[in-house]
Amino acid sequence: MTGDTPGPAAMRNEYAADLGLTEADLAGDWHSQFDRWFADAVAFGLPEPNAMVVGTADPAGRPSGRTVLLKGYDPEGFVFFTNHLSRKGVEASANPYASLVFPWFPMHRQVVVAGRVTHVDRATSEAYFASRPRASQLGAWASPQSQVVPGREVLEERYREATERFADQPEIPTPSHWGGLRVQPESVEFWQGRAGRLHDRLRFRRLDEGGWTVERLAP
Repeated sequence: MTGDTPGPAAMRNEYAADLGLTEADLAGDWHSQFDRWFADAVAFGLPEPNAMVVGTADPAGRPSGRTVLLKGYDPEGFVFFTNHLSRKGVEASANPYASLVFPWFPMHRQVVVAGRVTHVDRATSEAYFASRPRASQLGAWASPQSQVVPGREVLEERYREATERFADQPEIPTPSHWGGLRVQPESVEFWQGRAGRLHDRLRFRRLDEGGWTVERLAP
């Protein structure tokens, strides 16, 4: 490091001693608990509380991650939308497992999800695509997501072409290569920062025989 900027090893944020998460605090299921914490994140005023880091891996196990926006959740899992030909789309098809991390740092909280990836039905994908701003719809047609392009001008030209192509159409169709992915949880961990780095980590884990169990993990 140069100048007055401290190195990463010197950066430290001590969490409050009165924060905590006990087994008695938890809702009866992961979905209800996520409801509570997501509502807290929204009320706290976090920018884009639905932002999450999505981790996927190719068939050889080489991982990749990126931040995307959660667009829905229910007891069946967490839903986001993407170009299925993007890196995450291709990896999710070839190796259908993913992790999600909701990094709610100002609240000293995070939620960590791991589970199987499935495709959302076409009707749901089309309904969401129709709700997007027109500029975002055009962008979905214009961008060959994750592919190498020689320059910004290529994207802008493809966007102009898409704009002209659909100029007379009040409703832009959903691209065949675009749609929703659902991560069906096998585990959902609720992490609460604590003083002295003795964080609380409580995990809902799906049992092989059905149902769920709650486990405390060491920090």
